[in-house]
Amino acid sequence: MLPATFKLCAGISYRHMRNMTGLRRNALAAIHQELNRLAGPGPSNWISQVRRRSSLLSSRIQEEEGYNEEEMSYVKQGEDALKKAISILSEQDGWTVETVANGDKVLSKVLPDIGKVFKLEVVLEQRPDNLYEELVEKMEQMGEWNPNVKQVKILQKIGQDTMVTHEVSAETPGNVVGPRDFVSVRCAKRRGSTCFLAGMSTQHAKMPEQKGVIRAENGPTCIVMRPCAEDPNKTKFTWLLSLDLKGWIPKTIINKVLSQTQVDFANHLRNRMANNVSMEMAHSC
Repeated sequence: MLPATFKLCAGISYRHMRNMTGLRRNALAAIHQELNRLAGPGPSNWISQVRRRSSLLSSRIQEEEGYNEEEMSYVKQGEDALKKAISILSEQDGWTVETVANGDKVLSKVLPDIGKVFKLEVVLEQRPDNLYEELVEKMEQMGEWNPNVKQVKILQKIGQDTMVTHEVSAETPGNVVGPRDFVSVRCAKRRGSTCFLAGMSTQHAKMPEQKGVIRAENGPTCIVMRPCAEDPNKTKFTWLLSLDLKGWIPKTIINKVLSQTQVDFANHLRNRMANNVSMEMAHSC
């Protein structure tokens, strides 16, 4: 019975079957029933694992069934950005060092259909969970500690993983690059001890292009945070950046600005996290 049930559940991965009313719910209910029968009084580890995964899938299905077409479109855009970014980061060959500062490294490579992308690699003296809280759960506070950002505003949240944001960047020193704004869909995920925050440009009715501000485009972008193998209290922090700033700016200037922006971001984030620790210690005294 169980193999047949898994075949039924596997069928939900096909779009024409996924849209059939009640099919996914029936498949999951059948799996739960079959697992309970096989488990008996003391379920084995593998049954517990499968039961847990089917429960997670059931929760995801229930959440998605409440989305309208527009919301599902944003969810798909965010997941596509994450998949594409992970694919880029998994390719270790072809990267060129742009800059190295105090152990922080920025690399770049040129990709077909995307152009030049940048990758920041740093180690931060914080656990991934703490960084995830700062960058995802406190996203709208970024303008308080990153002078390269004027504002981040969440326009819409879709479930636990997806949101649409509006960001306004500050002008660079000397106004070499003026303010830009971005409308992005973001996908935040956790996989075990690794945290992801991916994104790409999108459109949203609440934020059409603003007069006097150039609407730039980004994506795919992605921040990956995982514990260091040597010390789980430290984080290996990787940031893939892909931006089209628009306007008439020489590529040499754009390349310098973007790589410097990544180095600056790492320093500002370190300072922010250090200040958070100092405040927590002060409150505990």
